[in-house]
Amino acid sequence: MSHVNEIFGSLVFNDATMREKLPKETYKALKRTIQNGKSLDPAVASSVASAMKDWAIERGATHYTHWFQPLSGVTAEKHDGFIAPTDDGGVIMEFSGKELIKGEPDASSFPSGGLRATFEARGYTAWDPTSYAFIKDSTLCIPTAFCSYGGESLDKKTPLLRSMEAINRQAMRVIRLFGNDDVKNIVVTVGPEQEYFLIDKKYFSQRNDLMYCGRTLFGAMPPKGQEMDDHYFGIIKPRVKAFMKDLDEELWKLGILAKTEHNEAAPAQHELAPIFTTTNIAADHNQLTMEIMKKVANRHDMVCLLHEKPFDGVNGSGKHNNWSLSTDTGVNLLEPGKLPQENAQFLTFLCAVIKAVDEYQDMIRISAAGAGNDHRLGALEAPPAVVSMFLGDELTGILEAIENNTVYAGHEENQMKIGVHVLPPFPKDTTDRNRTSPFAFTGNKFEFRMIGSSQSISDANTVINTAVAEALKQFADILEAEKDDFNNALNRLIRDTIKKHKRIIFNGNGYDDAWIKEAEERGLDNLRTTPDCLPRMISEKNIKLFTDHKVFTETEMRSRYDILIENYCKVSNIEAATMANMCIKYIIPAVTNYIGELSATANASKAACKNAICSYEEKLIEKLSCLANRLYDHNELLEELIVKANDISSFQEKAELYRDEVIPQMARVRETADCLELITSKKYWPLPTYGDMLYKL
Repeated sequence: MSHVNEIFGSLVFNDATMREKLPKETYKALKRTIQNGKSLDPAVASSVASAMKDWAIERGATHYTHWFQPLSGVTAEKHDGFIAPTDDGGVIMEFSGKELIKGEPDASSFPSGGLRATFEARGYTAWDPTSYAFIKDSTLCIPTAFCSYGGESLDKKTPLLRSMEAINRQAMRVIRLFGNDDVKNIVVTVGPEQEYFLIDKKYFSQRNDLMYCGRTLFGAMPPKGQEMDDHYFGIIKPRVKAFMKDLDEELWKLGILAKTEHNEAAPAQHELAPIFTTTNIAADHNQLTMEIMKKVANRHDMVCLLHEKPFDGVNGSGKHNNWSLSTDTGVNLLEPGKLPQENAQFLTFLCAVIKAVDEYQDMIRISAAGAGNDHRLGALEAPPAVVSMFLGDELTGILEAIENNTVYAGHEENQMKIGVHVLPPFPKDTTDRNRTSPFAFTGNKFEFRMIGSSQSISDANTVINTAVAEALKQFADILEAEKDDFNNALNRLIRDTIKKHKRIIFNGNGYDDAWIKEAEERGLDNLRTTPDCLPRMISEKNIKLFTDHKVFTETEMRSRYDILIENYCKVSNIEAATMANMCIKYIIPAVTNYIGELSATANASKAACKNAICSYEEKLIEKLSCLANRLYDHNELLEELIVKANDISSFQEKAELYRDEVIPQMARVRETADCLELITSKKYWPLPTYGDMLYKL
């Protein structure tokens, strides 16, 4: 354990390091900026920069970079050396407050949704002092926001920070009404569980679909998949355990609170879960976690797959976003307490979340939209595309009693009865867990399970924060106007909210087809695919939400819609083109070669035996030839559809063509190719199989 204590945060310019390295007044000024949002004096920035540079150089850093999160979905960094020339031909190590606070990357080369053209290239990165700087690969990384020359946000961090300010502003209004005058700040906290697959590097390099698309476009299921439930929480293989050990150490050095690791449900699938932290820091940490997972896997001759559905027929990978609200005094506002029916503050915040999720279910669905996640949502372990909330029997019963103005009888406080006397008794949780629910209450937090494995958690948390901020704003407006009759006003507010928004609450099986029908009868959205949901992003209602709370401008909203729909088209095009290429260059030639061998064998048999009946080789040749011809025809139509899609100028129309024609045609190509895989000799089949990749690690 002492080893962990020594390395944890050793590469982070964290609070303890700042307290040690900075002059006392500089440290206090920086803390005021971090805690209260106060402007940072340039002199303070210069002092921080000098201390940060010296600390980084002591740990082997030679360069610094503004580390930011553009709308490409991955992180970006441009490295500059600390060295500066001297008059005598030597160098000194410099890093100024100005360089700490601001950088100037090219804004036109990142996705901007039309905000920046090539002749409008200037952009700015601005230091986020609330997220600690860290050292990665001998480079001092400074977490920053990224905006255009005109001030528009071009990243995922800026809207997230704005949404955190919005929910803090409105939650503080509500908290004050309950007499909590000691609270100065409301913090949104998140703990994102990260699922991923590990496969041997040698198999990855033999599959163009994995290299170009991150997922397999072909692959027949082996005789055994995940149906035996033996991989989930199973014994971790030595090679994977060695990877996990190295991963933990790399993450701990960066102050990332990696805590839980285990095998997931699908073979070769695993999960890592961190401890909760402030949302913008959690988002930074999750981006780092994904990057380091890939680097560490590579050191172990493995590849970490973060696609939402890398293997058809087994569970996909998501990110379970555990979201909660806490005061700066340490009170979790979503903690029900022993008697939640008597905890008015908890019920108020609970109802705000219910209202937010119901009214902005389309935006919550959009926050997890993407070509990759379309393959996962509603399949096997992942929640359906219909947004609903699980509260459990007790909370649902309490809300029903409030709605009907009856006394909640409550459940008996009972102990778990396991039936073995030597085992200690322990209290039973007040709610079960529902893994089919997209938005589930899990004790003192909500678990949003829709986010895809490769996606940034910033998008979802920006939406949740803003939607809840709007609900709290409306609550505060009503309650502040009726301060003199606060209790009665609060009771009416909670009762009215439950009546109006109870349709979003569903505690049953989200995988059941009957639920999809019931959800539609309730008036809930079933936005199955990305092209279905993205147009809702620029509806009047949703633009008003984000502009009212100053999280996005209307221009920023429209630009993000453009980026997302264009990205869907680009991903779909890459996948379709890769599939067509693999068919022609790999699969059909392999089958042809196998048919050639079978033909030679059949001819030799006939020559040896003049009266030979139709041989098994001839029967197999007939089956292979029939499937190969079908595959060629399907693939030819796929190529025609790719050309058709590329001729469409509107990205929304193009996306709908991919959804309605290209992707179904890809499914036909795959089905035929997978049938061929099952009857083609392994000696000829050109691709590592699912059995190879999922079980041979």
